[in-house]
Amino acid sequence: MFLAVVASLTLYIMDARLDYFAQVRSLISSAVYPVQVAAGLPADFATWLSRSFQGRDQLQERIRVLEASQQLMSARLQRLQALERENLRLRELLGSSFRLQERIQIVQLLAVDSDPFSQQVVLDKGQRFGVYVGQPVLDAHGVMGQVSEVNLFSSRVVLVTDPNHSIPVQINRNGLRGVVFGRGPSQQLKMDYMPHNADVRVGDLVVTSGLGGIFPAGYPVGVVTEVNLPTGKAFADIAISPAAHLGTTREVMLVLPGETIDFDLPEPSVQMPDFLGIEEIEAGGVQ
Repeated sequence: MFLAVVASLTLYIMDARLDYFAQVRSLISSAVYPVQVAAGLPADFATWLSRSFQGRDQLQERIRVLEASQQLMSARLQRLQALERENLRLRELLGSSFRLQERIQIVQLLAVDSDPFSQQVVLDKGQRFGVYVGQPVLDAHGVMGQVSEVNLFSSRVVLVTDPNHSIPVQINRNGLRGVVFGRGPSQQLKMDYMPHNADVRVGDLVVTSGLGGIFPAGYPVGVVTEVNLPTGKAFADIAISPAAHLGTTREVMLVLPGETIDFDLPEPSVQMPDFLGIEEIEAGGVQ
């Protein structure tokens, strides 16, 4: 036992002071290294596996967040595009209202009659907003029709293309008066009771004549697209394309014929904002 202790101390002093066994220690470390690596493999594999699954979960979560963000941004972009189109339509309406003598009220279409032989639409304003039967209805381009039925919160409009609708008109070029009727699903109008020698030409602008007490004079109704003189008939066959965009308009104007705008007033110096939202227009319309 004593000899073993003495030998150990001798070897320790020789290695610590003289570095006598450095080469032997290096050889032994090289021989033991594979064993050390093999012993650490299970722990290293477990660590790598844990990190891999953790990184995969984080990546999947990030992908889900990015996909949700993309869907949200796409929905917002679509909404912005819709608002931009709505803004343009409202600009057209406002621009048209400034050219009219009467005051107007802006309303929106609530529904379209599914019956193809009944050219009618429903508006989102009724008696509570002063809508009345016979009130003229226009869009930014011309006459759409007139109110035929009024409820408390909504109203029904018969379009100019309805077969039961008629409107007194005149040719803007020469003042020739006539009556325009709807043709139903064809989305065209016809001018009846015009003799063969009437001065009506293709391209003539047809406007309201102001007769009948419903529509004030000067509102665009349509443009003459065809003039036929059928043999054996006393009247010419005149086709008119409506000026109003009946199939695409969403915002329309209700005319208040009893109230007029004073055009002698200077135009406001405030510039219209580049992006006009719905909330910037009062629910009651433009007054």
